[in-house]
Amino acid sequence: MSGSIAEPYAQALMSLARSRDLADRFGEDFRALEQLLQDSPEFRAFITNPVIEDGDKKAVLRRIMGDGTDAQLVNFLMLLVDKRRIVFLEQVIAQYLTLLREMNETVLAEVTSARPLNEQQRRSVEQRVQAISSARGVELKTQIDPDIIGGVIIKIGSQVLDASLRGQLRRIGMSLNA
Repeated sequence: MSGSIAEPYAQALMSLARSRDLADRFGEDFRALEQLLQDSPEFRAFITNPVIEDGDKKAVLRRIMGDGTDAQLVNFLMLLVDKRRIVFLEQVIAQYLTLLREMNETVLAEVTSARPLNEQQRRSVEQRVQAISSARGVELKTQIDPDIIGGVIIKIGSQVLDASLRGQLRRIGMSLNA
């Protein structure tokens, strides 16, 4: 249900952003806001709590977005608060970023590694994903999972490339059992 609520809002914002040539700028602001929502469970709980006054939510959002954020994007966030749709903010952001990737012919690759990737490793993964997907650009979303021991797991849509040490050990174990 949240997708059916979030999608029209994201499409409306994308239409506005494209008409003002601000789609990429809104995307950058949304990525920062998405990161804050992921990093701060307190902020997420505050924004989605129906008991907290709308005015308080608006004040916090205005302060977080800062003066550098386009007024139209801030107004959009205020509209979400007014319409009691701010609880769907994460879904709206995700849908908007999906529309932005489609517009820019960019693919999202979710990369899991045992430790943070350095710049050379990030470029290598981006090149590999670009070769596989034939997309113009690649957006990496990384996460750390020490349980994979080493290597990476790359997910592009429904396609998963498991080049992790854990995956290789599992495949060896399966072939030995066969």
